[in-house]
Amino acid sequence: MAEPHVVILGGGPAGVGGAFYLRRRRRAAVTVIEQRDVAGGNAASFEIDGLAVDYGSHRLHHACDPAILDDIRSVLGSDLLEVPRLGRIRMRGRWLRFPLKPLDLMLRLDPAFAFGATTDMAVRALPVKRNEGDTFASVLRAKLGPAICDGFYFPYARKIWGREPEMLSGIQARRRVSASSFGKLLRKVFRPRAKSGFFYYPKHGYGQISSGLAAAAAKDGADMMFGWGVTRLQPPADSATQWRVIVERNGETRTIAADHVWSTIPTPLAARMMEPAVPQHVLDASGGISYRAMVLVYLVLDVDQFSTTDAHYFPEPDIRSTRIAEPKNYRRATEPKGMTVLCAEVPCDADDELWRMTDEQLGDVVADDLARAGIPLSRPPIRVLTRRLRQAYPIYLNGYEVPFGVLDEWASSVPRFLIYGRQGLFAHDNTHHALYMASAAVDCLQGGEFDHDRWARYREEFATHVVED
Repeated sequence: MAEPHVVILGGGPAGVGGAFYLRRRRRAAVTVIEQRDVAGGNAASFEIDGLAVDYGSHRLHHACDPAILDDIRSVLGSDLLEVPRLGRIRMRGRWLRFPLKPLDLMLRLDPAFAFGATTDMAVRALPVKRNEGDTFASVLRAKLGPAICDGFYFPYARKIWGREPEMLSGIQARRRVSASSFGKLLRKVFRPRAKSGFFYYPKHGYGQISSGLAAAAAKDGADMMFGWGVTRLQPPADSATQWRVIVERNGETRTIAADHVWSTIPTPLAARMMEPAVPQHVLDASGGISYRAMVLVYLVLDVDQFSTTDAHYFPEPDIRSTRIAEPKNYRRATEPKGMTVLCAEVPCDADDELWRMTDEQLGDVVADDLARAGIPLSRPPIRVLTRRLRQAYPIYLNGYEVPFGVLDEWASSVPRFLIYGRQGLFAHDNTHHALYMASAAVDCLQGGEFDHDRWARYREEFATHVVED
């Protein structure tokens, strides 16, 4: 029996993970198509003056499924480091360690905020049934009370997603806020240090996870087509015919025949590539899917180290960055000497004022943020670079599940077509979640046929995933 040929759209963690598992477990023929020249997508790395940096702040958490972690270790070996976590968060003008620690909460938290939070905790301990409602704001207010919501979660939500908390779905609270109750918050604060005090990080940048899986898949026989963009998708007319995937690079066009197409790219984009065109109501539903953009601003500094902190978090509204990381600290590196890089994450809407700023202007924005936070630069950066992500975060607006449901139902109706991964399923997920999805998809491919009932059960499990910060 001939090997089934699976074409995977997108070379992020879900895409290269799918190729890795298909070759290791199913011996299926695999072709991965990725428009960038490297694997990883938004979880990739690149170099600035010999220092590996990431597209934002990434870490592999202890919450990673043990089997997935073992697979990553099998590829990276000793290059996968276990690193102490040294983050901190600025709340109401005060610095606290992040993840939060009990001593910090007792000694450093603003007294008025602490009193309000403690009062809310006592009130919510009473056996009173509360209506959570259906919005991000109502769910968190019911679970956590006004002090933490108004002082922390709501300002952060406005910055990250650019919308009022009342405009966001309650699903956003349940999927994106891991401490969505006082019980969960206390468990996070008091959980063992082995779980909260360390993370895994590759020696050569976070993108090494994806590039390592891609290299292993290629070694096992997968065809990795980097630098190629998909222009058209032609589904099979019946069970006897194959998919036709049309790709292009530098004016060269190729057509790839496939038994299955697995898509990790945004589903609205995949829908627009279909030929013949998908029904109009499916295209209309694409307009109901929203993403928050982000500009990543890299400040190159001529010092060995800016601080000992790996990432600074800024929920406060007067600071435009949400997080500023120092990639060198993620692996406790000392090289290269005489330089380090800060990576600031500045959420925005695609094509708004922040998005259109020059690198120099964005460098000034970040320098101003650092000064406002009380950690100013000692001298100007020697260089500023930027990267722009149009689809950094899915935005779960109230009622978003209706248009996504239309897209999901359409995708399920297309023969031998699968959507998965963070972009495919419009999911707030970490890398370890994306790799788990890839593993699950391969588990559902049996003898060249895809087990949709098993996949439906996995989808129910995916819906319980909560982002680790």
